[in-house]
Amino acid sequence: MQPLVSIIVPCYNQAQYLDDCLQSVFNQTYTEWECIIVNDGSSDNSQEVAQRWTEKDARFVYVEKENGGVSDTRNHGIRMAKGEYILPLDGDDMIGAEYLEDAIRIFQTDKETKLVYCNTQLSGEENRKVTPQPYSFREMFIENQIPNAAFFRKADFLKTEGYNVNMKEGLEDWDFWISFLDEEDKVVRINKYYLLYRIKNISRSTQIDNEKNERLLLQIFRNNEEKYLKLFNPIRDRIEADYYKHTVQNIQRSLPFRIGKIVSLPIELVRKAINQIFR
Repeated sequence: MQPLVSIIVPCYNQAQYLDDCLQSVFNQTYTEWECIIVNDGSSDNSQEVAQRWTEKDARFVYVEKENGGVSDTRNHGIRMAKGEYILPLDGDDMIGAEYLEDAIRIFQTDKETKLVYCNTQLSGEENRKVTPQPYSFREMFIENQIPNAAFFRKADFLKTEGYNVNMKEGLEDWDFWISFLDEEDKVVRINKYYLLYRIKNISRSTQIDNEKNERLLLQIFRNNEEKYLKLFNPIRDRIEADYYKHTVQNIQRSLPFRIGKIVSLPIELVRKAINQIFR
């Protein structure tokens, strides 16, 4: 018997995109799934759109909650999930038809795999392919390599505190991956463009200004302080070390804003936080 995958679709005033998102779920070649649509207090006709799909296919489930932000909404849906595997999917994004099938094949072939993700195809206001660098646990603390729409086991999620609700302004997925993963965990990237990430004028990705970005990055550090201090210990790794110089150079060449959930973390910010702790 094939394992059940629970696809969690948080939506907040995304009715105009929700049909495309749910159609991409319906098109999956892997059929053992449920799709939990969580309406986070929308004021548009998201309910009407979602209920058309629940009437079409019983695998779609619709629930409503008071507005609490995307982290709270994902947590709510995941805790409701009946599936062994979880796939978060934003209500304005889409996935390729074979994404579930390929991901479950990887999990079943290698039981040590903890997380599976894919490449990203931008759509909407911008159309291009985004291929992340090969996964590195250490580099995850500098730049997010994993899009939000990645697979993991519900059992592993329940060992964490979930998506942190203090990340209401964005970057909640990056923060979660840092808290979810440990250095020894096996992470697999499918080298196919299965995530269609919608770029639009009001996208949360383009709304993060420099001040907000620094505030969120510092919050990620505070949420995962123990892991940061283990990797970037000022006693072991001096600021003048070649690694830091190389990292700063990489950051300076990086985009100052998030595209497809990829962000550069200023090491200077981490240094300042670490120095404050050890003063």
